[in-house]
Amino acid sequence: MTAPHPSLAGPYKADTCIITVQELSDIQRGSDLGIAVACRDIDVRNVKALIVGPHETPYEFGFFEFAIRFNKEYPSKAPNVQCVTTNGGLCRFNPNIYANGKICLSILGTWRGEPGEEWSSAQGLESILLSIQSLLSSNPYENEPGFEDANEESDKRMQKAYIEKIRHETLRISVIQRLEGYLGLASDGSRLKDVETEEADENAVPFEPFKDLCKRRFLWYYPSYLAAIQAGKTEVKVNQVFTRMPFESPSHNSMEGRFNYPELERRLNNIKVALDDEPKVWAEEGLAAMAKESTVCVNLQHQFEQVSAAFKRGDMPHDVALVQDNPFCWIITYFGRPMTNLDGGLLRIRMSFSPRFPDEQPRVSFETKIFHHHVAEDGTACYVPNPLKREDIKSHIEAIISALEEEEPAYDPRMIVNPEATRLYWGINSDSKKMYSRRLRRSVQQSMEDFPE
Repeated sequence: MTAPHPSLAGPYKADTCIITVQELSDIQRGSDLGIAVACRDIDVRNVKALIVGPHETPYEFGFFEFAIRFNKEYPSKAPNVQCVTTNGGLCRFNPNIYANGKICLSILGTWRGEPGEEWSSAQGLESILLSIQSLLSSNPYENEPGFEDANEESDKRMQKAYIEKIRHETLRISVIQRLEGYLGLASDGSRLKDVETEEADENAVPFEPFKDLCKRRFLWYYPSYLAAIQAGKTEVKVNQVFTRMPFESPSHNSMEGRFNYPELERRLNNIKVALDDEPKVWAEEGLAAMAKESTVCVNLQHQFEQVSAAFKRGDMPHDVALVQDNPFCWIITYFGRPMTNLDGGLLRIRMSFSPRFPDEQPRVSFETKIFHHHVAEDGTACYVPNPLKREDIKSHIEAIISALEEEEPAYDPRMIVNPEATRLYWGINSDSKKMYSRRLRRSVQQSMEDFPE
């Protein structure tokens, strides 16, 4: 999102618009991978936000969207916030997040709170999103008023049942339905026909600012989604009916349904296949773009030449090449840095670019098998580019190499792409870290033997 000029924000006070633009910019440039925000350039009053469900909760790595409307009294008064991820108003994901989208929080003035918990002008959009994020906890049943007065034994059963159905619906609604929508997939895996509109203006085109982010994060979290499904299969039976909670209404504002993890697994795998096919389509579209000498094609070719020259000038013998002279498909040859666990490694890394780059960010995959906490088993790379340099491919490559070589990375559960490697790297004792290092070095040694001539 390009920050809009305050004069484009309609009949709102200029200071309100300036504050909102600054808040959006700060969040977008921040390092919190669990929150994203966006708005149309001409309408800063209406903001969309995405919260990624926290690790080790039933909401784990779900994509929950919210609509925020800033009133002209902001920041003196809190904005209006609605949850969008409700399955069309049929699913209540939390005691405090209703099926109609209402969010009960004292900071929003939608719930009575203790002194000091109400809204103040010192708070802002980020504090609101963090408060909502805190509702997505490991035991959301506790958010229900009167929880402390419940019968202990029956209450424990209810808590377990609530967690089970939230985990199922998080996968079904916030992940699978969302990605199927983005990819144009029916629930049976078939492709839906594209709906063409004539002379569609900007307001008629769906505003889907998190489409690319969710696709790339799905590839990060795919192993975790599969693990959640396998765990769910052991806990519930196929077609077992969801348990209704005491605070859920029978006709509305509830979470009704049945468990069907085998069906979710099938749909999840269809999404993975479709996402893996996208870079192949991009390569074909790239060939057509080359013939037309499109702006994106010329840009990628120019950046390739710059990166190639920078590698030749650098102190490490890394290399970059195009696949069949196609600037939309790069192969990076990475040489492991001496005196590290990567010493002697020879890795092939594929970067695939969309004809819509940089609106769609590159897909990065290790073609060489490597055991690393930032590389998924299928080769998906987990790295975070500089948010101010999303158009600069050299910045992406530097971020990939940094993720590989970082010696003492801080633990961030939102970057779990290889659960096994993560458990070993941040294990509870030194033996697990040693095991991680041995497996990494073994994979590095194998990379030299397997590297194509």
